[in-house]
Amino acid sequence: MTDREIVALYWARDEEAIARTAEKFGVYCRRIALNLLGSRRDAEECENDTWLAAWRSMPRNRPERLAPYLGRITRNLALDLWDRQTAAKRGGGQTELILEELEGCLPAADQVARQAESAETARAISDFLRGLPEEPRNLFIRRYWYCDATAAIAARYGISEGKVRVTLHRTREKLRVFLQKEGVAV
Repeated sequence: MTDREIVALYWARDEEAIARTAEKFGVYCRRIALNLLGSRRDAEECENDTWLAAWRSMPRNRPERLAPYLGRITRNLALDLWDRQTAAKRGGGQTELILEELEGCLPAADQVARQAESAETARAISDFLRGLPEEPRNLFIRRYWYCDATAAIAARYGISEGKVRVTLHRTREKLRVFLQKEGVAV
């Protein structure tokens, strides 16, 4: 089924929408959650919660492309679950490592909370990513959006893991400089 046909099922409140969504996007959403959480059971829980969240949100939204829409829901649910697990001194996946890597080029959490321009920060990051050449942009997104391990990124693009790490390091440094020029405290 096409995305448009699946969205039409949601709008018709046809429960077949969930089955078709799971069939088409289950692996994709489970992979996002698994990369963040490191647990198959937690990833499956996030996947199921994604279908429920899509069911509840679809009457307000009519996305053209379901993959990014569902990916964002899954990612947010996985991050929420990771926050709960971390608070309970449990955790896993790539999340802690990724947050450590980004620590030097993103605003501290307390500063972001105080800044009314957090949406501007997101816009600036999007502008930065749009201005990058394709390879570093793809590597950055695979690492920091999809939370792929550097070895998986290297295999996906047929490059060495060292090149992935160096490219990510240089891109983070460029992002830090870019955000400082944009007036974002890092």
